[in-house]
Amino acid sequence: MAKKKKRSRGPAGGRRPDAATDGPAGGANLERRERKDEARRARDAERKRIARRSAFRRALIFAGVGVLVVVALTYFQRAGSAKPLSAAAQSAAAAAGCSGVETPAGEAPGGLHLKSGESYSYSEHPATSGYHDPSPLPGQPRIYPSPVQETQAVHSLEHGSVIMYYRLPNEDGISQDVVNVLGPVATGNRATYLIPYPGLPDGTSLAFTAWNKIVTCPASITADQATTLAQGFIDSFTCTNNAPEGKLGDGC
Repeated sequence: MAKKKKRSRGPAGGRRPDAATDGPAGGANLERRERKDEARRARDAERKRIARRSAFRRALIFAGVGVLVVVALTYFQRAGSAKPLSAAAQSAAAAAGCSGVETPAGEAPGGLHLKSGESYSYSEHPATSGYHDPSPLPGQPRIYPSPVQETQAVHSLEHGSVIMYYRLPNEDGISQDVVNVLGPVATGNRATYLIPYPGLPDGTSLAFTAWNKIVTCPASITADQATTLAQGFIDSFTCTNNAPEGKLGDGC
């Protein structure tokens, strides 16, 4: 009988050559993987570029909005301009024998703060500028039955307030009728006060004061004259840039 031929075995260990890595098909797979990797890297890079552009645009938008907010706040917090007394107020002042609008101090810088509660002697009475208490008068009340701490009153003037000072009727001051009509003027306007001031100079029974501005009047002023002059003075100076901090007064 013929002998059976032995089957031929492959390389030692019985392993066949790896065609996937050594043959042409293996090279194609490698190229495909490289192309896929390159495409993935390109997509990742594009996504990062898009993300950076978006972040930059958002930053520009936020910065622009911030600038607009600052501009708006600056605009709305800016005090309006002071203006001359109205013709009606000037006529009332002349008829009553009052002074014109005077500017007591050549220079009246703001921000001159004393220690809380510290007293100070002013050269002008009533004082319209200068050193003052760190705290102004509160927003309420607007009508005081007795004198106040003048250093606080000066601080209120720095904030754009108007204070109407008067000598009491029983102290050779204005009539009670004038006091009565000025009360509603004080409560009906922004940052306006009516306060007794026994130490007004001789010949002055009523004084309208703003920061470094004053109009003085005699005791003979009538209620109608006082009302017209008071409203004109308030319209000219309350909450305006006449004061260093003219938008900080109550209601400004």
